[in-house]
Formats: sequence, structure tokens, C-alpha cells
Amino acid sequence: MKTVDFDFPLPEHLIAKRPLKERTNSRLLVLHRDGYVEHRTFADLPSYLNKGDMLIMNNTKVFPARLTGYKKNGKSMEVLLVRRIGGRSWEVISKGKFTGTLKISDEFRMDLFDGKYAHFVYSGNFNDILWKYGNMPIPPYLKRMPDSLDKETYQTVFAREEGSIAAPTAGLHFSEALLDEIQAKGILTRELTLHVGTGTFKPIRTEDLERHVMDTEYFDIHKKILSEIEVTKASGGKVVSVGTTTTRAIEGYLSGNSPVDSVNGRVRGSTDIFIYPGHVFRAVDSLVTNFHLPRSTPLMLVSALCGFEKLMNAYREAAAGRYRFLSYGDAMLIL
Repeated sequence: MKTVDFDFPLPEHLIAKRPLKERTNSRLLVLHRDGYVEHRTFADLPSYLNKGDMLIMNNTKVFPARLTGYKKNGKSMEVLLVRRIGGRSWEVISKGKFTGTLKISDEFRMDLFDGKYAHFVYSGNFNDILWKYGNMPIPPYLKRMPDSLDKETYQTVFAREEGSIAAPTAGLHFSEALLDEIQAKGILTRELTLHVGTGTFKPIRTEDLERHVMDTEYFDIHKKILSEIEVTKASGGKVVSVGTTTTRAIEGYLSGNSPVDSVNGRVRGSTDIFIYPGHVFRAVDSLVTNFHLPRSTPLMLVSALCGFEKLMNAYREAAAGRYRFLSYGDAMLIL
């Protein structure tokens, strides 16, 4: 398959720049496997779930990974933290190949090497300092600076395990009250962790889809969830995954793609699974997701579940109906 096959026009006015005030007020496009489309709101999600179904969410928490530092000449430079590589050293993303010191505050600076690695100099607790001076790593296509409100809205209500540089955005539509309503119906709700890194949003630069290599992302799944998936499917219930990151964690593990350690009843490891049309899903039956960028790996994952033509027909209908696209946009449910 060719990467260009997954291209489509996305007008700027369809990209949501800010979230809705009420999370569950997002619109919900329901795509059935026969291609039939319904237009609902996210608050209607429980009506599509039945007793005995299982809803799995990614409880990763986004940290303020976006830092602005100043060179000796006074010029500012932005750095995105990617992952800790030991002690006070991190792998980072920045423009150019700058080597030198960036001052973030009187108590916080970084020594940058080739624009790719940073060693931090500070006193006190690193996380506290980072939350004080860092900004949320909202996507660049929002074309605005992050603000204090993003520290709340660019986070799911079930975010617990800190470690992501991007939100698992399908989960942004849930409220505590909606989760209570889902559980009251007898639907099993479970959480796993996949820390969203560059693997999720790394652009595809190869012409042939199969040649793209995903960066690895860390996951943590309780073994009980794996056995509950088997029981749910065997009893005729459906496994509903909230988001492409949740899907990659489950499918990556069950496909044998991921080297793991088993500790205290959990499986932990990293996955670089790339899911695109032709993938055989071992666990996920249905998916809650957002409307994704053209040519992106999340778009290809969703295509693998429901079929590319059906998905593109649904996207065209969503665009015509002025649905809000991307991270702060509306949602889809694929049944």
C-alpha cells in the first residue's frame, strides 16, 4: 500500500483549536461495519454498549514536556522532552543542532547537545520544577501557544500514570459522570498504560507503507485484563478500545510484537507495532477514536479496523457536517 492512498483534504476551519467546555458535548459519529453512519453526541455512547462488554482506556498522564530556554545572546529556543535516558539526561526534539546552555529560570537550565540530548541542572524536585516552568505539548497544528487551561483540558479525567508527550485524545471526551453511567450498565471498565511518544505521531516519510518503522512506546498491562478480554469475547461481549494508543498496547502485546517483563501480575514492555489494513485484530472489536490527520499512523489503524473506503466515506460526511477534527475535536465510534 502507498502512503499517498491515505491522503485527503482537511480544511483549516475543521481543525478544533480549543476543546468544548463540557467534554461529553462533543459530537459522535457512529460508523457501523456495513458503512451505515449515525450522528449523535458523545453522551449517547452508553446506549451503544451492553452489559458484558468491556471498555479499555489508556490512563497515561501528559507531562509539561515543552520548555522554552534562552541562549547567552538572549534568543529563545523551544525544546520538547521525549524520554529520560538516565539521571538528569533526556532525549529531546528541537530545531537545529544547537550545542550549548539554555537558561529556563534562575533555578533551572539545560545543557543541550546537538539539539538532541539535554542534561538538566537544577536543585529540588525535577517534576515540581518541570510543572512550574514547562508547558503542555499541545500539537503544532493548533498553531497557538499552550496556556494554563491546557494543563487541565489536554488530560483525560482518568489520567494517572505520568509519562506521555501527547494526550490519548479519544479519552478526552469522557467525564466522571459518563464513566459512572457506563459502569452502572454492567460494562466492565479497565485501564492500561501506554505512554504516548514519538511513535504515535511520527510522520510517515516512506512511499511504501510497509517500510515505515514506528518508534517504541512503553506500556503496562495487568494480566487480569488479558484474561478478562478472553472471557468477554467468549461470552459474546465486545471489547471496546478507547483510542489508538490503547489498541496498540493490547494488539502489540497479543501479536507477540513486544518484548515484555512479567512483574507482580503485570506485563510491561515497549511496542513498535504499526497497525494498517491487513492487520488481524486479536482483541479489539470496537473503537472510540477521534478524526485524524491525513497520512497519519492513527488513521491507518482505524482503517485496518473498519475498511478504508468506509472510513473515508464517514470522513467526507463528517466534513460536510462540519465535525471538529483532530485532538480537541469530535469523536467516532466504530462498531
